[in-house]
Amino acid sequence: MSVLLEMLSYPFMVRALLAGTMLALCSALLGVTLVLKRYSMIGDGLSHVGFGALAIASALNLAPLTVAIPVVVIAAIILLYISDKGKVQGDAAIALFSTGSLAIGVMVISLSSGMNTDVYNYLFGSILSMSQNDVYLSLGISIVVLILYIVFYNRIFAITFDEDFALATGTNTKLYNILIAVLTALIIVLGMRMMGSLLITSLIVFPALSSMQLCKDFKTVIINSAIISVICLWCGMIISYLYATPTGASIVICNMVVFFIYWLLQLIKQKAK
Repeated sequence: MSVLLEMLSYPFMVRALLAGTMLALCSALLGVTLVLKRYSMIGDGLSHVGFGALAIASALNLAPLTVAIPVVVIAAIILLYISDKGKVQGDAAIALFSTGSLAIGVMVISLSSGMNTDVYNYLFGSILSMSQNDVYLSLGISIVVLILYIVFYNRIFAITFDEDFALATGTNTKLYNILIAVLTALIIVLGMRMMGSLLITSLIVFPALSSMQLCKDFKTVIINSAIISVICLWCGMIISYLYATPTGASIVICNMVVFFIYWLLQLIKQKAK
C-alpha cells in the first residue's frame, strides 16, 4: 500500500494508471470475442499498421494519434473485407498488412531523421511519454468502447458463437463485425503508447486465454478476463516502478504468470474428476 501511495504521488503515474485501467478493461472485453472468433492476431497486424502510420506522422511532424487512429481503423475494415470475400485467408491477410506496414515504417524512419524518442516509445511503450491529452483521449475513447460493447452485447455474443445463425435471424453480421474491428483498432492505437506496438496484442489475448482455462460461460469469461487484465496491469506497473523495468514487458510477464497458474488449476481440476 505504501508503494502504491508513493506511485500515486507522481502525476505521470496517476495518468498511466487511469488510462491503463480503462484500456485493460476494453482489451479484455474485445479479446474474448477475438479469441473465440479465431481472429486474435488482428491486434498484431493493426499494431504494425499503427507503427507505420506513426512513423509517417513523425517524419511529417504531424500529431501521431491524429494520423494513426483513422489509418488503423481503415486498415481494420479493409482487413475484414478481404477476409470476408475469401480472396485472402484471415491469417495471411494479417501477415500481409503486418509485414508491409512494418516495412513502410522502417523505411520512412531510415529516410527521415532516424529513430527519434517518440517513435521509439510507440514501438516499445513508455508510461513517461503519456501526456495529459493522451490520457483524456484514452479515457474518452475507452468509455465509448465500453458503452458500445455493453449496448450491443447480445449482438456481439450472437456473432461470436454462431455467425450463420445470427445472420439467419436477421442480424446484420457485417455491421457488427465492422464494429468489433473498429473498436479493436481504437484500443490498439491507444494502447501502443503504454505497451508498445510489439506487445499490445498480449493485452488482448492473454486475459481471455487465461480466463477460458477455468470459465466456460461467456459472461463469466468476460468478467474474469476483465479482472485479470486490470490486476496484471497494476501489478506490472508496480513492478516497473520498483525495479525500473519496461512497463509493457512487466505487464506481459504478469499475464504469463496468471496464464500458467490458471493452466495448472485446470489440470488439477481435470485430474480431480
